[in-house]
Amino acid sequence: MILFTLRCARGHEFEAWFRDGDGFEAQQKAGGIACPECGDTSVEKAVMAPRLGRSRETMPAMSPAQFRAALVELRRQIETNCDYVGNRFAEEARRIHYGEIDAHSIYGEASEDESRELTDEGISFGRIPWISPTDS
Repeated sequence: MILFTLRCARGHEFEAWFRDGDGFEAQQKAGGIACPECGDTSVEKAVMAPRLGRSRETMPAMSPAQFRAALVELRRQIETNCDYVGNRFAEEARRIHYGEIDAHSIYGEASEDESRELTDEGISFGRIPWISPTDS
């Protein structure tokens, strides 16, 4: 299978999979490829960046202790470099997103509903496992 970036006569670009280059050529000549945006069947290959295969080498798995240490370090970095806004996280994220206040890094808590609403509004945020920095 091969993925081609295609362009219709109106300039819309889209991607499509084909068994091989000959499969694309046959479907193109038969008018069997249509732009998903406008339906135009006058389609050509667009300039594409090559997709390089990934190495088969994988990173060694982290031990549970190494993983915990990485999470503790992540928490330390966040607490050092970001402002804690507590349960006002969703409100502050919106204020930053909509330009009401200067952009800055924040962290805090948000409910499932608040998180869903932020996602629906297109506001990017991340969730991290917040573990205690000590074993006790």
